[in-house]
Formats: sequence, structure tokens, C-alpha cells
Amino acid sequence: MRITHAAGMISALGRSALAATGELGGLALFAARSAASVKRAKRLTGRVVQATYELGVRCVPVILIVALFTGLVLGLQCYVILARFGSEAALGTLVSLTLVRELGPVLAAMLIVGQAGSALASEIGIQRNTEQITALETMAIDPLGYLVAPRLIAALVGFPILTAFFTIAGIVGGWISGSLVLTLESGVYWSAVERALQPADLRECVTKAIVFGLLTTIICAFNGYTAHRRAGLAGAQAVSASATRAVVWSSIVILVADYVITSFVV
Repeated sequence: MRITHAAGMISALGRSALAATGELGGLALFAARSAASVKRAKRLTGRVVQATYELGVRCVPVILIVALFTGLVLGLQCYVILARFGSEAALGTLVSLTLVRELGPVLAAMLIVGQAGSALASEIGIQRNTEQITALETMAIDPLGYLVAPRLIAALVGFPILTAFFTIAGIVGGWISGSLVLTLESGVYWSAVERALQPADLRECVTKAIVFGLLTTIICAFNGYTAHRRAGLAGAQAVSASATRAVVWSSIVILVADYVITSFVV
């Protein structure tokens, strides 16, 4: 009996491993085909503009609000900690480097995924379930070039810009906490920010934003594109599950990629 139970567990584990390997292989192939289709998408200027609007403009309010309060909280917490050592003047340094190198790219990417990424997965999932993608293939139109490539181009533009907005708003929030709410001189804060930020820090911020944008766009599009493959699910449930998977896995990949990039930079 025990041998049969153990064999069943090993069999289930093997099936799960094979399914995960197949999923990763499908994602890699999907990413390669999507990247190859970007060249053909240059003619779809209207769709690129629309994708940039959906990913960029619609996310600006939530980016600014969250960034401002992130900076406010960060300024308060850092000021309290630095005051223990008599180093309140370093508040601008700590806030700016924390936002530029880590919190800015990571939080901005997660916010974009939560709003634009989930919408992307749902939209493509609905198009798959309503056979619109099949119709594109019937008309000899590459679905990846028409649906995914414009989103990749938009991610290359939108993620760095939104990350910059997040970082700037967060630094302003730190200044409000340190100088307007607390007692730190404004000149001391902004001088510390100016001295702290180096070109290498900005390059790291932009690199992370671009990498996060490409990875999350591919993951969200892939989950929507393969919504019909969700075992035991169909219709609206499959689309909902795909959107959820897209957000969860995008968030995990953002943190993993952040660690990998940071380990090479430090």
C-alpha cells in the first residue's frame, strides 16, 4: 500500500515537473516569436500609440499617488532612524538612493502590472475565447505582431517614464516629510539628493525598468494568449484565472529579476 502511494506521489510530481517545463518552453518560444514580430509592428503606429496610452497615461494617477505616500512614509521612517545617530542631514541621500535603485523600479512595475498587465491578459484572453485570434490567423495576420509587439514597444517607452515619475514623486514626498513636516532644512535635503545620485544609479534604474517592462508584458500576454489551455476552465473563468496568474507570476519575476540585476551591479 505504501509503495503504491509513493509511486502515485512520484508520478504526480513527474507530471507537475513536465507541465512546468512545457509551460516554460512555451513561454520562451512565445517571447522569441513576439520579439521577432516587433520589426513587423513598426507599421502599426496607431496600435503602438494606443498601447502606450493604455500602459502609460492611464497608470500615471496611481503611480503619482502611491509614489508620493511612499516617499512620505520613507521620509518619516528614515528621519527617525537617522536622528538616533545625529545624521538627519543624510535623509535626502537615503531616500533618493532607496527610490532610484530599488523601490522606484520595483513598485512602479508592480503597479503597472496590477493595472495595465491584468487588463492586457484579460483582453487577449477574451480575444482568444471569442476566436478573434483565430480570425487574425485566417486572414494571414500574425497575432503576435498585431497584439503583442505594440505592447512590447509601449513597455520600452512607458516603464522607464513611469518609473521616473514614481521616483521624482517619491523624492518630493521625502522632502515634504523631512522639511515641511519635520525640521530638516530644504537646502540640506536637496543638496544631499544632488550629491547622492550618480549616473550609475540612474542607469541601474532605467535598466531595471526596461527589463521589468519586457518580462511582465511577455508574461501577461502569454497568459492571455493561452487562456484556452487552462484545464477545467472555460470562458470568463479561464480569462479571470489567466489575469490572476499573469499578475502573480509577473510580481514574482520582478523580484527575481531585481535581485539578479542588483547582484551584478553591486
